[in-house]
Amino acid sequence: MSSEADVRSFCLALPGVTERLSWQQPAWFARALMARMWEDGILTVKTTEREALAGTDPDTYYWTPHHDRSPQLVLVRLDRVDSAELEELLLESYRLAGPLPPAG
Repeated sequence: MSSEADVRSFCLALPGVTERLSWQQPAWFARALMARMWEDGILTVKTTEREALAGTDPDTYYWTPHHDRSPQLVLVRLDRVDSAELEELLLESYRLAGPLPPAG
C-alpha cells in the first residue's frame, strides 16, 4: 500500500522535479506534469500502458471521461500498489514528462 507521502518523497528525489498545486491538488513536474493527486488516495500518472493496466487490473487502474483526450494519463488507487510498483509508474511518468537534461 502506498500513500501521497510516498509519491512526494519519490518524486522530489528525482533530478529537476518540483512540487506545486495543480487544480488545488499537489502535483509534481519535470519539464511537464508527471504526477498529480486526483483526489484523496488517487494519483494521476503518465504511462504508455494505460489500456493494458486498466484491462488487467481495473480495480487499481482506470480513467474518467475527463481523461479520454489524454491517452497517456491513468488514475491509480494508491492503496492497491506497493512501493516498487509505485516507483516503476513514477519513473515511466518522469521519462514521459521530459526530465531536465543534465547540466553541462
